[in-house]
Amino acid sequence: MLIYIIQMCNYTKNDTKRKRIQGKKMEASPVENTAAKRRKKKLTNYRKDASPLQRKKGFGAYMRANGALYAMAIPGVLCVLLFSYVPMYGVLIAFQKYSPAKGVFGSPWVGFEQFIKFFKSPYCERLFTNTFLLGLLTILFSFPAPIILALLLNEMRSVRLKRVTQTISYMPYFISTVVVIGLLKQLLTTNGGVVNSIREMMGFLPKDFFADPQWFRPLYILSGIWSSIGYGSILYLAAISGINPELYESAVLDGASRWQQIRHITLPCIMSTVVIQLIFAVGGIVGNDYQKILLMQSPLNYSTSDVFSTFVYREGILGGSYSYSTAVNLLTSVISVVFLLLANWFAKRAGEEALF
Repeated sequence: MLIYIIQMCNYTKNDTKRKRIQGKKMEASPVENTAAKRRKKKLTNYRKDASPLQRKKGFGAYMRANGALYAMAIPGVLCVLLFSYVPMYGVLIAFQKYSPAKGVFGSPWVGFEQFIKFFKSPYCERLFTNTFLLGLLTILFSFPAPIILALLLNEMRSVRLKRVTQTISYMPYFISTVVVIGLLKQLLTTNGGVVNSIREMMGFLPKDFFADPQWFRPLYILSGIWSSIGYGSILYLAAISGINPELYESAVLDGASRWQQIRHITLPCIMSTVVIQLIFAVGGIVGNDYQKILLMQSPLNYSTSDVFSTFVYREGILGGSYSYSTAVNLLTSVISVVFLLLANWFAKRAGEEALF
């Protein structure tokens, strides 16, 4: 009881003191208020006009407050510098007759001889045709697939069914490319494969799909869609989830159907994300998945499966033509940059979001 009385007395004393201070502030004259404002303005101007030596204290405080974030970024920056920028001096061998014994700086220079050699090569036309055709087919069929899946998942009413469908569609992405092609070969093999067994039951002869050049592109595109459609839809689902629900409510009040809501609300709201992804896809039109192509490739289907990346692998790694393969690879990099810039320019001209 005594402790309670003492606490109440202290509270009353502090409250009285606080009211007295507030009363003095309210009773301050206009001159005193003007002087206080003048002192505050002077302090602000002093901070703006501070010398570099005086600013160092502020920079040091900033680094102390955010130093942990910069420290976390150091490993990533070092990895980019070490693995992306330091090896760039290796493109010099595209303009040399490179010899491992002489090294990069000791090999003789030959200028554009390696590039001229490639353009005169009988493989040049086939490589350009296969690479660009495969890239265009990938954009035409594989690029819209995740968008369509995201729209379909967004229209599902059952939350449990939606989650199950998402999980099933994501799983193939985490399967190794080697395993995917192995499963595909087992399904299509002429020796007890499921597809050929069904063909035999229907009265058709067994068919070796991997040996047929005409079936290489459909198998490449379909296996790519199956592997990446679920994982690729995550980005578009995230964009759809950011759309204001009031837009859909207003559309329902106006009598819009589900298709009209998709066409006039969902697609326009995610269009910036679609355009950015399309720019990246166009920039990588010559960067086909060479690992999967190598696993699916054989001398029987070279006419449709041989692309820049596989040619570079054969000439550089297997053939030892380092300067020649580097020149071809440098050419593909330049083409990718040109396509990226063109796609970005067209996006800006169309009034859509662009990279820069």
